[in-house]
Amino acid sequence: MPSITPRSPFAPGGPNAIDAAICRRLLDVALSRGGDYADLFFEYRIGAGLVFEEGITRSASRGVSLGLGVRVLHGDATGYAYVEDLSWEAMRRAAETAARIASSGKSPGPVPIEPVALPDRYPLDVPSIDVPGLDKRALLERASRAALAADPRIVKVESSFAEELREILIATSDGRLAFDIQPLLRFGVRAIAEQAGKRESGHSGGGGRTSLGYFDELNPEWHAARAVAQALTRLDARPAPAGQMEVVLAPGDSGILLHEAVGHGLEADFNRKRTSNYSGRIGEQVASELCTVVDDPTILMSRGSINVDDEGNEPGRSVLIEGGVLRGYMQDRMSAQHFGVTPTGNGRRESFAAVPMPRMTNTVLLAGPHDPEEIVRSVRRGIYAKSFGGGQVDISNGDFVFSLTESYLIEDGKITAPLKGVNLIGNGPETLREVTMLGNDVALSDGIWTCGKDGQSVPVGVGCPTIKIARITVGGTQIS
Repeated sequence: MPSITPRSPFAPGGPNAIDAAICRRLLDVALSRGGDYADLFFEYRIGAGLVFEEGITRSASRGVSLGLGVRVLHGDATGYAYVEDLSWEAMRRAAETAARIASSGKSPGPVPIEPVALPDRYPLDVPSIDVPGLDKRALLERASRAALAADPRIVKVESSFAEELREILIATSDGRLAFDIQPLLRFGVRAIAEQAGKRESGHSGGGGRTSLGYFDELNPEWHAARAVAQALTRLDARPAPAGQMEVVLAPGDSGILLHEAVGHGLEADFNRKRTSNYSGRIGEQVASELCTVVDDPTILMSRGSINVDDEGNEPGRSVLIEGGVLRGYMQDRMSAQHFGVTPTGNGRRESFAAVPMPRMTNTVLLAGPHDPEEIVRSVRRGIYAKSFGGGQVDISNGDFVFSLTESYLIEDGKITAPLKGVNLIGNGPETLREVTMLGNDVALSDGIWTCGKDGQSVPVGVGCPTIKIARITVGGTQIS
């Protein structure tokens, strides 16, 4: 059971309390025209945000959303409807609308709905949403004050705090009833440095499914110092070299390249539709033997972790690539049925207004055998990629272009001059095949990443150790 006290209207004791009997009635309506399967997704979300700049609270927001999504599957077709009103009549109409995808009129018999026990991967007593706003504003003010005091070249600082508490209840026609409370926070500091008419910015941020206890270890001053250091480093950066070069990726944040260039291609819907570079390649060597890639929603309090996916399945650690061999895809219910496998618990959706699809949680390249310093020493001339910015990826072939927000030249085995305008241009599967050394220092990126797909956004985590790639094309202008 969640350790946070429920406060949603549909929770037990709430004004629109939903129980197994109500869910069974709605599912019967949803399947009344002969659908193969149906599910209900209730969601209550509280969200808030603060932005602090130039000594004042620049903006403050708080909002609540509530609704129900009803999905009916009939063969390969999906009927979906949602409402923001939890009265019986409104919910029944939504179920009737979703039911119209089917027309046989043969409804399956009733299945008893039973609550399912779930793990607790984000045990919190007090979520940040319940902490007074002045306490959170004080964190932003501390970050701003520390950044401005760090160096006279820092001319502007913006700090931000975003948070939410999401309560979901999922009922399925095959008998599952799952309830979860999902906290989330994200803190950020952006510092702008100016020197001789030149301006550069630096950023630091983090968070996850955690409480304000996060700041006991990584306090606002730590994030401020990191943002300042990045901004000042960029003031002295030299133009990027161009051409094919050896590249060393730093641990943690560099996992975003893995996420975008490789991870999306391992989501089962792209493979079901045969639009992924990895379609039909289970059991084939698709990466260096050093590479094992997992999607792991079980990491305690990580941004991408979940106790239950948005289809009511408990997710577990999925091995996607093992020793360079493709072992499987991230599956939702529909794709799992197509492939004749069990769902992996990767069915996720942005909200009750959206249908679920296969999505990543925490996608990580596991540690290898090499010392990180040994990896850097092995490079005669190359790039050390520390922080990533924007990028573009073609899922069908894995081609990517990524910009770096912080990077350095490697010369004769030493990290030397900071660089600007660095782009990495390559192909995801080919890049994994070009991994020649893999560090023993695997790290998970601090909780900042949000993944977009088909217009839906969900929080995710990424991670990797230090990685040496034999060849990537470097150069171009920075992506805006």
